[in-house]
Amino acid sequence: MQRKAWAIYLKPEKKDEYKELHANAWPAILKQITACNIRNYSIFLREPENILFGIYEYHGTDIDADMKLMADDPETQKWWALTDPCQAAFESAAPGEWWVPLEEVFHHD
Repeated sequence: MQRKAWAIYLKPEKKDEYKELHANAWPAILKQITACNIRNYSIFLREPENILFGIYEYHGTDIDADMKLMADDPETQKWWALTDPCQAAFESAAPGEWWVPLEEVFHHD
C-alpha cells in the first residue's frame, strides 16, 4: 500500500459548487475510484487560502496503469469537466501537472 497526497487551489467563487459536487459524488465515479485500487480517499479544504488537499491509499501494483484507466474512463472525463474549472494549479506546478504531489515527511500509525 502506498499513501499519496496532492494539493491544488480551489477558486473562491467555485467553492460552493465544488463542495456540492463532492457531497453528491456520482456512483460511477466512486466505482471507478475503487476499480483503480484507491481506498481511504479524502479531500480537505484549507481556508482562507482555498487549498484543496487530497489523500488516499493506493492498493494496486501498477499506479500508472490504474491512473490511465481512470483518465480514460468517459464518466471520469465528464466529472473532471465539472470539477477542473473549480480548481487552479499552483504556479510551481510542472508543465502538464494539475494536482501537485506532496512529499510525506512524517507518518505514524
